[in-house]
Amino acid sequence: MTSGQTTARVPIRPGQRPAVRAGERQRVKQDKIVAIAMEHFATHGYEGARAESIAAAAGVSKGAIFGYFGSKAGLFLAAYQSATRTFSRYLDAPADIVDQGFFATMSYWLAHTPHMIHEDWIPYRVVLIGSYCADLRLKREISKYMQREDPYGTREFVRFGVERGEVRRDIETELIISLVDWLIDRCQDAIVTEELDPGLFSYHTQSAQVREQRVAQFVELLRSAISAQGTTKGSS
Repeated sequence: MTSGQTTARVPIRPGQRPAVRAGERQRVKQDKIVAIAMEHFATHGYEGARAESIAAAAGVSKGAIFGYFGSKAGLFLAAYQSATRTFSRYLDAPADIVDQGFFATMSYWLAHTPHMIHEDWIPYRVVLIGSYCADLRLKREISKYMQREDPYGTREFVRFGVERGEVRRDIETELIISLVDWLIDRCQDAIVTEELDPGLFSYHTQSAQVREQRVAQFVELLRSAISAQGTTKGSS
């Protein structure tokens, strides 16, 4: 608009709201469906969750869910993606922890997992279900998403360790990334199940002291495999 021009205002009648773009309405509706789906999958599991129950809670038809997500597996994939995006990335740890280095940062996140679970258990349960789902096609899509999006920032984290001289350079970085990703996931899965499903992965529950010892042992085991030659515990 140039100087001297004016624009005419269209009066809005009482109770009338400005039009909202259809695309935005659809996105909001889909986000609501995914949020409710996360709760249902976390509570009932993949097999136990019902599309019709999710649709009723979201105030939409069952057909709308399949229209948006294609299938129940597609809905779970969207819920899984949403769950992973609620978690912090490795290098989002407090600055004083990151300053201590790669293994200190890893220890921090593993030690804080139980506390974070109790703050919001739903995304942890959804990710756990996705990790052990029996649907191979869904599992393949989850794996492709994790490799493509890297929601936890594992690549950045490993390269951080390499640049600091803590992580080996004589092994292909992508191999170390895969190793760290897989092993930390399994360690956290065990912690999550002890908090949410005691006894699922073992015959007895673990005390906080035993869990802390196992986290320390896990980090040392991983350190022995991927730490750069000449670095020791506590070195930076």
